Amino acid sequence: MATQNNSPSERRKVVVVTGASAGVGRAVARRFAEEGAAVGLIARGRAGLAGAAEDVSRRGGQPLVLPCDVADAAAVQAAADRVEAELGPIDVWVNNAMVSVFSPVRQMQVDEYRRVTEVTYLGSVHGTLAALKYMLPRDRGTIVQVSSALAFRSIPLQSAYCAAKHAVVGFLASLRSELFHDGSNVRVSMVHMPALNTPQFGWVRSRLPHKGQPVPPIFQPEVAAEAVHWASLNAPRDLDVGASAIEAITGNKIIPGLLDRYLGETGFDAQQTDQPRDPHAPDNLFAPVDDEKDYGAHGSFDARASTECPALWLAKHRKSLTAVAAAGLAGLAMTALGSRARR
Repeated sequence: MATQNNSPSERRKVVVVTGASAGVGRAVARRFAEEGAAVGLIARGRAGLAGAAEDVSRRGGQPLVLPCDVADAAAVQAAADRVEAELGPIDVWVNNAMVSVFSPVRQMQVDEYRRVTEVTYLGSVHGTLAALKYMLPRDRGTIVQVSSALAFRSIPLQSAYCAAKHAVVGFLASLRSELFHDGSNVRVSMVHMPALNTPQFGWVRSRLPHKGQPVPPIFQPEVAAEAVHWASLNAPRDLDVGASAIEAITGNKIIPGLLDRYLGETGFDAQQTDQPRDPHAPDNLFAPVDDEKDYGAHGSFDARASTECPALWLAKHRKSLTAVAAAGLAGLAMTALGSRARR
């Protein structure tokens, strides 16, 4: 049983991250470990989970490995129960686990749509319900949903993933309204990501002729991790990461029809490199690829990925910049009034 004091100020922060074995989830686990958090690591791949636990320990955090498929609601709840018993009260729950299929709709299989929905959408529902079981009675805690610009602007070849991400937006909007109705202090935040350099492009199920790639501009997963960490502290309703995500989300509100045509012309090539895909390569749709090998946080696009994100910096500093601008305008107004009074 957890022996730590229940006061948040006198114990380690307790964070749960789904999809923690690789990619964004791995980077998020590392980021929270840097501040000494206890991190519950949920994923399927044994080697990836072991590597994530080592990362957390090396950075000063306390890991708890929780092998789990988020499509299994009972398993997710059991993982949350273990965290509460062994680490203490959950402060932050990060829904990040996802799978996808790169394929034209006409070639998709029903079981593939079902599986992507079970992991990417229902996995977030299961995680949210598990977190709420403990957060609501305590009237505190933050749920951070790792989302995507594709939750608002779908692209070709990823219909299952885009649909699942759209569904998460609808689910959390309903939940947020209910929390307001109940006067709850539990917070929900969504972080909408741009293209990221993660291992998923090497193991996603694909029917494309060439290897898949994130649509440039590409950012490193540490950018995503910093955004998730900031959202866990400040709980913005939505946090759009990267100018490309902002452009996609805003553009879809203004010119959705034009974007349909534009993506029809450019979206196929933009998601593929010029290298042929290995048709025999394993994918992680139904079984983990990182069971025997640890892939870490980064994919194969380090040379093209940026660690700097001006749009995220602006989002994080918007309040202080607004205050400075307001103070400056007030100063100019006072100067003008003083000048007029001396005339």
